[in-house]
Amino acid sequence: MSQILQSLHKTLLAGLVLLVLIVLIAGAVSGSPIQLTQAWMAFFFRWLHVVSGVMWIGLLWYFNFVQIPNMAKIPDEQKPAISKVIAPAALFWFRWSALATVLTGLVVASLQGYLHEALRLQIGYAAIGIGMWLALIMAFNVWFIIWPNQQKALGIVAAEPEAKAAAARLAMLTSRTNTLLSIPMLFMMVAQSHGGL
Repeated sequence: MSQILQSLHKTLLAGLVLLVLIVLIAGAVSGSPIQLTQAWMAFFFRWLHVVSGVMWIGLLWYFNFVQIPNMAKIPDEQKPAISKVIAPAALFWFRWSALATVLTGLVVASLQGYLHEALRLQIGYAAIGIGMWLALIMAFNVWFIIWPNQQKALGIVAAEPEAKAAAARLAMLTSRTNTLLSIPMLFMMVAQSHGGL
């Protein structure tokens, strides 16, 4: 078992195998094996949406609750470990999980038949629609404000010292904006199907 857990890829693969086994066993015990219906596909994409969203918002909150507040406490000679190794890797997963969250959410809304109603904030779909619009704004911020500015701030793209400092500040403020938006976004996403409004 330790051989599996020492590798992230093997751990993820083992998690998926375990999931398949649990689903097959649960289906056999309940007498309801999986049937690839539209409802099951909607459920599957909802699961992918939740998994992607957990990674996206988890990384957003990691940046805002852990990395940004503690950077000033790290000695200057140790900061390259964050700026050259950890932050670029975290930003990779951050931006791609944002995109995956948005795409799987749109697929779910389409398969469930409420995509247009939610995007137009029609009665009955206003909560999920507000959540969707907030998530779209947040994803735009990730790809078109945070990531380009982080590239400058981290030295991935060449920039003068003043431009690096300004880019770092703009990326941080936009990340904080996304943290602010994540609170009502998450509430609205859950409120639609669980009676929060």
